[in-house]
Amino acid sequence: MKLIECPRDAMQGLKDFVPTHIKAEYIQTLLQVGFDSLDFGSFVSPKAIPQMRDTEEVLGLLDTSVSATKLLAIVANVRGAEQAVQHEQIRYLGFPLSLSEEFQHRNTNKSIKEALVEVEQLQNLCVQRGKELVTYLSMGFGNPYGEPWGPEQVSQMTETLDGLGVKIISLSDTIGVSSPENIQYLFKTLIPAFPHIEFGAHLHTNPNTWYEKVEAAYASGCRRIDGALLGYGGCPMAKDDLVGNMPTEKVLSFLQEKEVPLPLNQEALQKALTLASTVFQSH
Repeated sequence: MKLIECPRDAMQGLKDFVPTHIKAEYIQTLLQVGFDSLDFGSFVSPKAIPQMRDTEEVLGLLDTSVSATKLLAIVANVRGAEQAVQHEQIRYLGFPLSLSEEFQHRNTNKSIKEALVEVEQLQNLCVQRGKELVTYLSMGFGNPYGEPWGPEQVSQMTETLDGLGVKIISLSDTIGVSSPENIQYLFKTLIPAFPHIEFGAHLHTNPNTWYEKVEAAYASGCRRIDGALLGYGGCPMAKDDLVGNMPTEKVLSFLQEKEVPLPLNQEALQKALTLASTVFQSH
């Protein structure tokens, strides 16, 4: 079971800038918890996401030698990827590819066709530099913009990404519209059809629907789940209302209920939860 903690996603929509040393302290604590990976920052335009303008400085303050947790950075284009691959500590590059033309334009200022060209370039760059590309399929569970959406589109896009050599695809519920039914249908369809691809679930949710969403993903064979402590965050490039991330502590309670072994440092986890409430409530 791989748990991906997403402080970058939790912070990026905050109105007030979180000072660099506070970000670094929080991420350093998360490194000690025992997550598989941390989506810790992004190499994108500071005009688009001002909160993440200090990702490089944050990275310089981290001691990654204390942890087996891998770092993931989000990039929106080749230029950002070229910055990210310079850093030895970064293992994964994440790229948001959308099933919605409108959202692809909002998020990366390009069409889906243009974005796929970029995915190919990013995949090649990752192979050359010993990194791995994680492609997030934004609007993976539905479309709020009135554009056509269906499971067959998800399958077709997966096939295209498979042809480009992408090995990790995370289905993203960018605005919280997923249901247990479409979560189950998609994972039960895709996982057997593409056994060589690692599928993840990046689910946004409200406090009443988290359990059924995690249960649907887990029961369907998904073993890579993204979350953010206390459920903070959301995509500021989507609709006007941010829908929070899947609360990591809720995912942990579900996995404990299912008796899934998780080698986590509980002391570091409690410290991270305390820090999260301070960081997010004060900004």
